[in-house]
Amino acid sequence: MPEPADTPDPLRSLERQVKGRRNFDEPPIHLWNPPLSGDIDIEIRADGSWWHEGDPIRREAIVRLFASILRREDDGEYYLVTPAEKWRLRVEAHPLTIIEIEAGADGEEGVYTATLNTGKRYPIDAEHPLFLDRERDGVAGIRLPHGLSALCTRPAWYRLVEQAEEVDGVPAIRSSGNTWPLA
Repeated sequence: MPEPADTPDPLRSLERQVKGRRNFDEPPIHLWNPPLSGDIDIEIRADGSWWHEGDPIRREAIVRLFASILRREDDGEYYLVTPAEKWRLRVEAHPLTIIEIEAGADGEEGVYTATLNTGKRYPIDAEHPLFLDRERDGVAGIRLPHGLSALCTRPAWYRLVEQAEEVDGVPAIRSSGNTWPLA
């Protein structure tokens, strides 16, 4: 049943507010504190796919845009935030996925770099630490800004494990001067 013309569509409203913005990487969402607008029928599934009203969001640009305004707050909930609106959405596991982890990818020896499904890249370091998610078979992930996290896809996890070295009897990687155990 179609919605009445005067009923706001949260998805379209969010798109309008951020339309024309060119830099989707670092909007100042830490400065935006609008009141809760409500719940939006968007779900991020465990495989990293985004869904709206039961249908997959196929436009990668929309997923990148929404990921750039996503944050997890102290209540453990995830929100899409603009200067004027704040919409709660559902996340099954982790909101983002790591599609590749490479040693020295950005020309820095001794630094592993994780590439997310949004194309954004993060070094594995003290600011973006590696962790193992015991609820997801011990697969590695990284902590991200704004309370977010990303979990390795199976192929990325297997490639990372192949690159591990034994440190104190445990497989691990060394990145940014730290040792990150993989078991």
